[in-house]
Amino acid sequence: MNLEQTLRERLDAKTKPIGSLGRLEDLAVQLGVALGTDEPSLDHPQMIVFAGDHGVAAAHGVSAYPRDVTWQMVKNILAGGAAVSVLARQHGIALTVVDCGVDHDFAPQPGLVLRKVTPGTADSTQGPAMTAAECAQAIQHGREVVRALPGNAVLLGELGIGNTSAASLLCAALAGCTLDDCVGPGTGLDAAGVLRKRGVLQRALELHKHASEPLQVLAAYGGFEIAAMVGAIQQAAQERRVVVVDGFISTSAVLVAHAVDPKVLPSCVFSHRSGERGHELMLRHLGAKPLLDLGLRLGEGSGAALAWPLLVSACLIMRDMATFESARVSGKTP
Repeated sequence: MNLEQTLRERLDAKTKPIGSLGRLEDLAVQLGVALGTDEPSLDHPQMIVFAGDHGVAAAHGVSAYPRDVTWQMVKNILAGGAAVSVLARQHGIALTVVDCGVDHDFAPQPGLVLRKVTPGTADSTQGPAMTAAECAQAIQHGREVVRALPGNAVLLGELGIGNTSAASLLCAALAGCTLDDCVGPGTGLDAAGVLRKRGVLQRALELHKHASEPLQVLAAYGGFEIAAMVGAIQQAAQERRVVVVDGFISTSAVLVAHAVDPKVLPSCVFSHRSGERGHELMLRHLGAKPLLDLGLRLGEGSGAALAWPLLVSACLIMRDMATFESARVSGKTP
């Protein structure tokens, strides 16, 4: 009997009708398989917010907010004022921010890891957003950050003005959808802004249409924070940690990591379905079923933090709930 069968039999023996806890049972099985145990427990969860700036945003204004918001929000997160700060504090999740390529010089401070490749990617409408070497360096940084942190669960967060543009391009290139299907308002563009954004991204897509390998595609469109998340996913899966995926941007990193090695996918729990239109297409491509559908489109890891209690509950049900035999409760009539 394999581990998945063992986990399902344990659930079926609990004091409940078979399957009556619905998706929570599937989640408990996934967590047990990902962690390699029939008694899953989540220890020292780590929220990692990867931050980076994007050349396409600086050159073409594809966001409703200025580039400075990236570094300002890094400081807001570290000061405890951002949504992800509040939610991580609520649930006892350790919070780390990683400067992967923000256009700002940060002083060293608690909670901040400095792994800047360059101060933002290049303009993907004029050439690759990252060189192959820069892309590899960002991926390695993501691996190193995870390797240095304790625990068996990583929650992915991200921050970067313009990163919905990079995610839309990755969606189009790797999930086989059109830009019309996957380009949305991001931080709040109006209809005219979305149309302008789509035109800019179409130029980038045409320029790099011959990129075929997953890491070539990633280097073509960026960004440093997405590449670092790819490395974080790879390292976490290798170490049998659970990866809690946030929304549109972090799912684009899973899209790349999965294209490189499909074996990372069982470690990934998809926290929610984003309000960004391309996210549904990514989820469908990956065969993923998100836990929540709240119309979120903030990023930062906010959706991952909101879904976290469900993972804790799934583990507790598997470990602590009584069986019919142990509780001396009569089972189903034959």
